[in-house]
Amino acid sequence: MKYYFTSESVTEGHPDKVCDQISDAILDSIYENDPKGRVACEALVTRGVVFVAGEITTTCYVEIPRIVRSLVKEIGYDDPAMGFDYGSCGVIAAVQEQSPDIARGVDIGGAGDQGLMTGYACRQTKELMPLPIMLAHKLIRRLSQVRREKIVDYLRPDGKSQVTVEYENDKPKRIEAVIIGAQHNPDVNTENLRQDIKKLVIDYVIPEELIDKNTKIFINATGRFEVGGPVADTGVTGRKIMVDTYGGWARHGGGCFSGKDPTKVDRSATYMARYIAKNIVASELADECEIQLAYCIGVADPVGIMVNTFGTAKVDETELSKAIREIFLLTPKGIIDELKLLRPIYKKTACYGHFGREEEGFPWENIDKVEELKRYFS
Repeated sequence: MKYYFTSESVTEGHPDKVCDQISDAILDSIYENDPKGRVACEALVTRGVVFVAGEITTTCYVEIPRIVRSLVKEIGYDDPAMGFDYGSCGVIAAVQEQSPDIARGVDIGGAGDQGLMTGYACRQTKELMPLPIMLAHKLIRRLSQVRREKIVDYLRPDGKSQVTVEYENDKPKRIEAVIIGAQHNPDVNTENLRQDIKKLVIDYVIPEELIDKNTKIFINATGRFEVGGPVADTGVTGRKIMVDTYGGWARHGGGCFSGKDPTKVDRSATYMARYIAKNIVASELADECEIQLAYCIGVADPVGIMVNTFGTAKVDETELSKAIREIFLLTPKGIIDELKLLRPIYKKTACYGHFGREEEGFPWENIDKVEELKRYFS
């Protein structure tokens, strides 16, 4: 059976990702001083203005305008000619404390909300992630590197990638299409840009054996991408949930991640579900694994656990569910302690995806439960 699957990613200068990074930069700033802080922070950006709203309970002072302007500058919006820059954008904040009704359930160790969360792992890449989303992320990271290191000097912060992979019998066979949208200054010639992006980004990232004469490549398909960022498109926290997770390959839970402290199981339980799924696949108990965890507000233990290995399990899935409950800590407090989540590690999760990141600060990517899982089934 042959089919095609597509995933996308976006740069740190994409308006939605600007908002995700603002929300997580505020969370990190609080965690630097108050690890017990409660944060649910949303942002919206548009031409010339940043709105920040949410519920924050903390013992420390957070200078939101300074955090926002510093981040916008770091991303690369540092020139008024772009129509949005750190020096002139307005910052409006409307923040209140967490609802006491929610706090009542969280204070005793319960979940901060009801909800369902999903984690996934497979053998398509060394990161145990689906191939389309990993290639899309790598293209975007390279595009950002080319801009930041001024390998070419005409790129601006906004940008997108998209990769379509052809599968045969559920195995990646070749790449059908690659799309790059790269914001640029008004002076660049379109054909020169296309040549540069093809050579410096696509050829640099995409394995040669996956490209053939029928692969379609689109670079700035409309011809120009001068106007970008918040001038071209309003951004909001939490609108790129497929970019953040598995590119649409696996199911998604009910909420986004950015701006939420880990008492919110939208975030922490999704990280735990990925941690479980990745360790199961890494231990060779299954070639593919999707985990669903479900919670009730104010209740510590999950009300439901679902394991789906899509017929690839080497052990009984019922026993696998029992092993998960025995080996992994699934209460909000247990997850926070296991993954050491009360730390300022969140801003860098807000771009290039939360999963498949084998760098410092992504503890849910560790595969340190493999031997314990193997012993359970030995």
